[in-house]
Amino acid sequence: MISRRLATFTKVGAVTLLLGALSFSSTASAVPSAVALSLPEKVQRMLSQGALARWYAQHPEQVSAGMRARPDWIAALGARVNAVPRALAPGDFPMRRALFNRDDLGLPQNEESVDRCSSNGNLVLAGTNDYRGLLNPLGNFTGWHFSDNGATLTREGLLPAVTFADGVAVPSSGDPVVAFDAACNAYMATLNLVFVDGVPTHSGIGVYRTTAGTLGSCPGGDDPTCWPTRTLADQVISPDPAHFHLLDKPWMAVGHSAGQTVIWVTYTDFAVDFPNVTTTIKAVRCEANLTSCGKPINLSAGGSDVQFSDVTVGPDGRTYVTWVEDRITPNDGETFVIKLRVAEAGSSEFSPEGVVTTELEPIGFGGVLHANDFRVATYPKHDVKIVNGIPRIFVIWESCQSRPLNVICEFSRMRMTFSDSFGAGWSNPTTLSAGGDNYFGTLSANPGGANLAVAYWTSRFDPVFGNRQDLELVTVGPQGTVVNRQRLTTPSNEPEADPFLRGFFIGDYIEVTARADNALVAFNANYRKQALGLDASLPTAQQDNYLAQAPL
Repeated sequence: MISRRLATFTKVGAVTLLLGALSFSSTASAVPSAVALSLPEKVQRMLSQGALARWYAQHPEQVSAGMRARPDWIAALGARVNAVPRALAPGDFPMRRALFNRDDLGLPQNEESVDRCSSNGNLVLAGTNDYRGLLNPLGNFTGWHFSDNGATLTREGLLPAVTFADGVAVPSSGDPVVAFDAACNAYMATLNLVFVDGVPTHSGIGVYRTTAGTLGSCPGGDDPTCWPTRTLADQVISPDPAHFHLLDKPWMAVGHSAGQTVIWVTYTDFAVDFPNVTTTIKAVRCEANLTSCGKPINLSAGGSDVQFSDVTVGPDGRTYVTWVEDRITPNDGETFVIKLRVAEAGSSEFSPEGVVTTELEPIGFGGVLHANDFRVATYPKHDVKIVNGIPRIFVIWESCQSRPLNVICEFSRMRMTFSDSFGAGWSNPTTLSAGGDNYFGTLSANPGGANLAVAYWTSRFDPVFGNRQDLELVTVGPQGTVVNRQRLTTPSNEPEADPFLRGFFIGDYIEVTARADNALVAFNANYRKQALGLDASLPTAQQDNYLAQAPL
């Protein structure tokens, strides 16, 4: 069988080396090699890109020999890029009006989250993994991108560091999530990580709050005045190289519950008791002003391999959390069991675990699409909409039509099911996609409209190779039927075109948000050509974040 470990290394190893080459170095005493050189395989296989970046940066021996020279190239870029200011590339290019950054360095952005304020549609906030953070002195890596006109960029920057209990300022480290409350206060959640000698000495889930007025007038960059209120939903300080925690893959929901604004953050806790690893989905509730957060709540049962939590505060005030449990058998490979728990409005007590569905052919951790090289896995998402006076839970996920060797995903489909009984029963799953490979699914309940918005990448417009991707927006009725399809990108995007990341990493997700039948989708593509910040470089296609708008 093809090694999942090899698949993981080849897809993410080079990218993570690039991240670490400029900003992160060892400062503590050496860790015994048996520990420092062997982050458990389960962690490498399931951990998010932002977290893996810090570890691989200190362990180039884990990357294939052909890639080990690239940190020298990146270091050269770091030494010279600031001395060669570049204007944004002139001329027209596909999707120009949707570009949502001012990157003049030719560095990538990916892994987008987006929200629009419900009471002022001109206020839009997006988040990214922003590789301009490679040049940030503190290593801040989570990008924010703000518009006060609903379409074009007003200001952007990097989330500043958050101070841990021991006084260490820990940089923002990717995996962004954004949200507005009803008063248009802006929130973001992110990883905050420091690795020393291969050990995550500081691992946290940062939560940030600001106002639209502050974002519109602050200096930008990682100036802390742009995000003056910052806290940690959870933090772990682990000085022992054989016993540590990695907090990973956060998601956040801001909503109204039992008469007040609440913030819920969910994430995965990788607990390493070397060489053993346990994973737990956890949830934390924070006050709207971030003055305090509750104690972490364990949501997943012990002994299971879990990842990819998603949290929603529904229009009924209840809190809904889904995640995947990864089950592996030697003959059948990976099976993903999608789980659900629900808390009543105003409560932090969740219902017992329920099963949404058991996906026998997921895109597994370390799996690949048949015509692409980038990192991808089945990542369920959900939202809640009132239908006939009852909260209906909709869940979407990716399912392979065929999976040779239990690794190669052929023609992944976007599937949907729903429940009117808080998970006690589910509709028969339906397929929303229409051919090709379909992945990075995202959905929005579209408050104020009759239908839902679902977006995803599809290769169906590349029938010859199945490699190039297009963003498809699907209007879905409350019974799970497709009402309309829209192709939002033209021409098709070549995901491997960026010279910096190539086909290694395009993020782990994109996001759609919709309200009153108007949808926004934040995504990344390689349409723009920009010199890579070197005096001898020529404009080449680069990975940028974009913001597409469309009526449902």
